[in-house]
Amino acid sequence: MTQRVPDSVPGETAETLRTVGVLGGMAPASTTHYYERIVGGVNDARGGHTSAPVVVYSVDFGTVEPLIDADRWTEAGSLLADRAARLEAAGVDFVVMATNTMHRVADDIEAALSVPFVHIVDPTAAAVAEHGIDTVGVLGTQATMEGAFYSERFAAHGVETVVPDADARETVDRVIFEELVHGEVREASRETYRDVIADLRAAGAEGVVLGCTEIEMLVDEDDTTLPVFDTTARHVDRAVELCLGERELPATETEWE
Repeated sequence: MTQRVPDSVPGETAETLRTVGVLGGMAPASTTHYYERIVGGVNDARGGHTSAPVVVYSVDFGTVEPLIDADRWTEAGSLLADRAARLEAAGVDFVVMATNTMHRVADDIEAALSVPFVHIVDPTAAAVAEHGIDTVGVLGTQATMEGAFYSERFAAHGVETVVPDADARETVDRVIFEELVHGEVREASRETYRDVIADLRAAGAEGVVLGCTEIEMLVDEDDTTLPVFDTTARHVDRAVELCLGERELPATETEWE
């Protein structure tokens, strides 16, 4: 007697969602934002009780931050590559990392995966290009503002970047690590960031990129007349599209827009 093989796995349909892997913990606030927004975005699209399948690996930032301070990026890359591989082992279809700064080691993470790693700059740069903007000012940690990994990724999309001067970079960085990563939002820091954005505009920026996943807590479109590109929002939107199957998964090697 021939046994009938089911056409599909129970619970699986043509609209089965892809599983999102979130490499988080750097810092917890941004990881929470990613989870809530991915789940919310998928539910908005599908309705009912639909909830995005998400696997989160919350990295102990206490093991990463000292490596950043000591400029030990090779070790940081190895650590995060290992954690990303654990996400893949858990069955995710692609990985996003809920931090801008640690994209400095994106190549190490991508090399450790056989599933796609979705870089935070790519959807942001695509949005900048759609606005017809050639030059953007970047706010983020010092590692992000000063690192070639960020400016070169934008440049590959045809977008140039400008950053604040040295003193302003130090201040922007301090606010992130001493306030925002702890969930603190101070009005004095908001005014400081507004001044920095004004200086970026004077330096030729036609838009401003919030290149740290916590900065959106402090400033938004109401704080400048420049178009604001929030990397967190753009990254999450891309993750939602991929989860829903509205966009093809990128190649496992670098794939530009």
